Amino acid sequence: MNPKSTKDNGSEEEIAQCPECLSGIMHQRYLTYFTWLNNELITVPNFPAWVCDLCGRRDYDTRAIKWLNMILNPETGHRKAHKRQIPVERKPREKNKPAFPE
Repeated sequence: MNPKSTKDNGSEEEIAQCPECLSGIMHQRYLTYFTWLNNELITVPNFPAWVCDLCGRRDYDTRAIKWLNMILNPETGHRKAHKRQIPVERKPREKNKPAFPE
């Protein structure tokens, strides 16, 4: 069970120990996220992240990263080209003949 703290505005925040310094507490913040897409720098304001109050380590929210990668994927919005399958004609099996020879 994760301990929780209550913020001034009444909402709850999970308390997690920093995996790097092992002394600080990770708090959810909203930062500007930077990433490269080919030769272009992409910035995303108000991106959710967990930040250590002692050492400053940043762990970006994994669900938000997956969502952003899906949006930035050049294949997003395009239908997949389905290969047409040509039906293969099969010879009917003779009656009373086993499917696999012994």
